[in-house]
Amino acid sequence: MDHSTSLSAPARRTRRIVIAGLAILGAAIAAFGPFGTVLRMLSMPLRRPGWHVFFGTFNGVALITVAVLPLAASTVWALARRRRAAGVTSAWRMSLAEVGIVYGTMPWVWIIMLPGDEAGAVVSLVPLRDLLAMDTGQVVGNLLVFAALGFLAPLRFAALASVPRVLALAAGCSVLVETAQYVLRLDRVSSVDDVLLNTAGAGLAALASRRWWRATATASSDGPRSAPVPGR
Repeated sequence: MDHSTSLSAPARRTRRIVIAGLAILGAAIAAFGPFGTVLRMLSMPLRRPGWHVFFGTFNGVALITVAVLPLAASTVWALARRRRAAGVTSAWRMSLAEVGIVYGTMPWVWIIMLPGDEAGAVVSLVPLRDLLAMDTGQVVGNLLVFAALGFLAPLRFAALASVPRVLALAAGCSVLVETAQYVLRLDRVSSVDDVLLNTAGAGLAALASRRWWRATATASSDGPRSAPVPGR
């Protein structure tokens, strides 16, 4: 008997979501170069250990992100187990989405909140001007900032099971980040093109997971509802 046919529909759906998420992770890694280059990048902070190297550099953040992957997986397992014990439907999908949103978004936000190399805070409000000067890595990086949010938020929250709503959420988050860069004087360019790319990345990710969240858009995202009390 084929094992895949013995899985329940929610289990098969969760497995497909995991596979799609791993594919996105692989694409993100590939964007930064060959596998050997990625390994050298991750090992670089270990050669010069220090709090600034680990927490204040791109390589350090990347290393920490990889190091906490087992913790993220354990958190998904613990949340799903607790929900299953409480009788919550789609426990694995909900837990995976919640942890995935945090794990897939925070490292990117952390990176873009690191101090830059501009001469003071710079604001660029002309659309497409900065985009034409970006290299491929910058474009891909900006697209991935809120990709996890766009991919997983509609799966977790029924109210966000809509591409326009995901776009609005991602745009709002991006504006907050760009504003924080300026207010905190991080020597970065607060650019409207960054907002456009961040938003587009979330929208594309939402489209990639649409086949799954459309099937569950009408389901409750907060667990089973109580039965209505019969009228007297």
